[in-house]
Amino acid sequence: MQLFYTNHKGAMALMRDKARTKRKIEEAAIILFNAKGYHGTSVRDIAQKAKVNVANISYYFRHKQGLLEALITSYFERYLAILEEEVRQLTHTPPIECFKRAVKEILLFHQENYLLTRLVMRELTVDSQVVREIIGTYMMKERFLFKQLVEPVFSTHHRAPMLTSMIIIQLKGMLTTPFLNSQYLREVWYMLPQEGHFVDTYYHFIVQWINGWKQSSSNDRGLVPMTMTL
Repeated sequence: MQLFYTNHKGAMALMRDKARTKRKIEEAAIILFNAKGYHGTSVRDIAQKAKVNVANISYYFRHKQGLLEALITSYFERYLAILEEEVRQLTHTPPIECFKRAVKEILLFHQENYLLTRLVMRELTVDSQVVREIIGTYMMKERFLFKQLVEPVFSTHHRAPMLTSMIIIQLKGMLTTPFLNSQYLREVWYMLPQEGHFVDTYYHFIVQWINGWKQSSSNDRGLVPMTMTL
């Protein structure tokens, strides 16, 4: 029994070490891909930054592209989990509450992972096989989940299908722009998206935007939301 316990402890410690090494590689890659670009970063650069052997990167990710794909997958799986949870909540929670809560949780997720968010959003602008696969899987799933959240909120509008598409497209921009263009916000507007109060303030204005569309939907006034109060 003692031998089994000792072996079990050793196996658990080994698993923790492997997870820690893998995470160090991922964190180093996120920093370097943001600073130097994917093509400007070598596997050796990542290994040096992570303080691991180059062989570790090959072991966990096979190659640099495998590492990038792992980072993108990690981002989308966690991001889509937020939308999936709020879609599940629709069975017993008012749609508008689920919609707004999803917005807040996504902003918090992007803030907590702002370098990863910036990296992923930047990579999505490149026409590559990896990006086409992402669009065919994760982005189409995102579209489906967003429609599940948005359509019940604006279902009474006479142009609901077009309105839903426009709202999702605009919302996507609002949810990613501060983190994709964090340097612009910092240098031009003196704002830091990674600071706690930014999300609270920014979320407040997005809610006003949502309420504007909601009011427009209720009044059946077309596709122009009410002006937000500054």
